[in-house]
Amino acid sequence: MLIENKPGALARVVGLFHQRGYNIESLNVGPVFDGTYSRMTVTTRGSENEVEQITKQINKIIDVIKVADFTEGEHHEYEFILIKFNKLKLTIKIQKILKPLGGKVLEKNTKVIVMSASGSSSDVEAAIKAIGKANLLEVVRSGSLGLHEGEKVLTI
Repeated sequence: MLIENKPGALARVVGLFHQRGYNIESLNVGPVFDGTYSRMTVTTRGSENEVEQITKQINKIIDVIKVADFTEGEHHEYEFILIKFNKLKLTIKIQKILKPLGGKVLEKNTKVIVMSASGSSSDVEAAIKAIGKANLLEVVRSGSLGLHEGEKVLTI
């Protein structure tokens, strides 16, 4: 969605989710254009009816300029991750798992390795499961970012 980039706009959108009892699985917000507006990507789960209700209610918020549902049509979705793991544990296995996601070593010392990678949320989730919690020291995920395919755009 596009929202006005002003104090309280994000809180009003998040508050609507809270009031209606919907969970936000991921949230990304950043300024676009000249900084007057922000683009907000919210990931949530619900039936088609529930998502439609959320969309209608969000559209009523005065700070919201435009809303689009990525499940309506083809789209590109990516997530960025940073992973820190013990160098002694399955280093080669982890690097092989992250290679299809463009895995890149950012830090390597005698004790830890920090890598970055990106891909669809399902690919990122699968990679984290394949690595295993026991091998991870720390994981940071950006949450989903997305754009519609083709000429469909979210703009004013």
